[in-house]
Amino acid sequence: MTRMADNKKSQKGNKMWGGRFAAGPDAIMEAINASIDFDKRFYAEDIAGSKAHAEMLGAQGIISADDVKALLTGLDQVLGEIESGTFAFSRTLEDIHMNVEARLAELIGEPAGRLHTARSRNDQVATDFKLWVRGELDRTMEALADLQRALVVKAEPHAATLMPGFTHLQTAQPVTFGHHLMAYTEMFERDRTRFGDARARLNESPLGAAALAGTSFAIDRDMTAKALGFDRPSANSLDAVSDRDFALEALSAASITAIHLSRLAEELVIWCSAQFNFVRLSDGFSTGSSIMPQKRNPDAAELVRAKTGRIIGAATSLQIVMKGLPLAYSKDMQEDKEPVFEAFDALALTLAAMTGMITDLTVNEDTMRAAAGHGFSNATDLADWLVRAKGIAFRRAHHITGALVAVAEARGITLEELTLEDMQGVEPQITKDVFGVLGLENSVESRKSFGGTAPDNVSQAIARWKERLK
Repeated sequence: MTRMADNKKSQKGNKMWGGRFAAGPDAIMEAINASIDFDKRFYAEDIAGSKAHAEMLGAQGIISADDVKALLTGLDQVLGEIESGTFAFSRTLEDIHMNVEARLAELIGEPAGRLHTARSRNDQVATDFKLWVRGELDRTMEALADLQRALVVKAEPHAATLMPGFTHLQTAQPVTFGHHLMAYTEMFERDRTRFGDARARLNESPLGAAALAGTSFAIDRDMTAKALGFDRPSANSLDAVSDRDFALEALSAASITAIHLSRLAEELVIWCSAQFNFVRLSDGFSTGSSIMPQKRNPDAAELVRAKTGRIIGAATSLQIVMKGLPLAYSKDMQEDKEPVFEAFDALALTLAAMTGMITDLTVNEDTMRAAAGHGFSNATDLADWLVRAKGIAFRRAHHITGALVAVAEARGITLEELTLEDMQGVEPQITKDVFGVLGLENSVESRKSFGGTAPDNVSQAIARWKERLK
């Protein structure tokens, strides 16, 4: 069987292309060219843009008031059909723009053909895409605020709950669990502001740039920009239709947020292991094993960690699509949407899952405190005391403390369990006052520098964030 027979070319010309082509596309060409399977997500944005365009054409006297009325009524009917699930999308019509226009023509007839005056699918899709991304940025910023609220609520009763702080995943210094959670609150605030910055740069309207050179019709681009909530129309028609910076920047911000979510997810996986037992995830965010009845698997946290790869991959995918494109529009840019859809779907899900996990989390305070006392986490406090109380240079104090750690480690005891005689055997200047700084509570309470882990600091930070996130 020949390829022509196998793929059965359509014998009808494409409505969009008019008389330029005698026959329709090959079936494979139709399959690779169609975007309706995914860009139908733009239906609300596409119809909003068309309504703004129609009203502007009427205001400028380019089409009649009767045409405007028919177009707005028809577009509302198309919107209702799509939202009710009765609209029949067609691959033959390629994309959301032509699906809407074709149905509009069925509903209102000739006026539908006037809607595309002074615009192109190039500025139309750029407008739709920007509107969709803008909506996702707004939803993501609110979802991040919800997660921050959950972190603050969970941190408040644990402003003084002791836990080990780690570097290299080795016990370093004692901190509080509230302080640890508030670190992520700060982290996610930077993410929120990145999305806000991206939104501000995005908010220029491509509508009216037409195919690439603008239009000879006396349109009012400020009117359509205002109607669609943009700050202004884009200043260069070539840039307007070929710009996908807004999607790249949104994906970049999404990737950084996903990395932060993955780091927190990794900590949850570690903390709820039997070896750590710092926290317990609720049944709602855990799963069991088909063979091992004792297991409680942190699958929600693991999936948050894994979906980071999808989001970073989406950013890389779009970067590769865009890297070699000359101005203005190229069909390659049809591949810009699916990565963005996939990334923001994954990000919305992971944010919701993390917010749920943090909200339901229970903390094993005794286990955390016991772990904070292991690994000589108060060694720095001893070194600092030698500097502060005895005027010893820090490098020498560091050496003295290291020697005392070695003594304690050899005996299987903690620093505070060493006797004064033990300590004076290494450094005669040490006095009994040293024991006042070696307790875990004393250690965290001493970290009063701005941003430090002292419980009072943590409580103040929580109060600030509660007010900020109202």
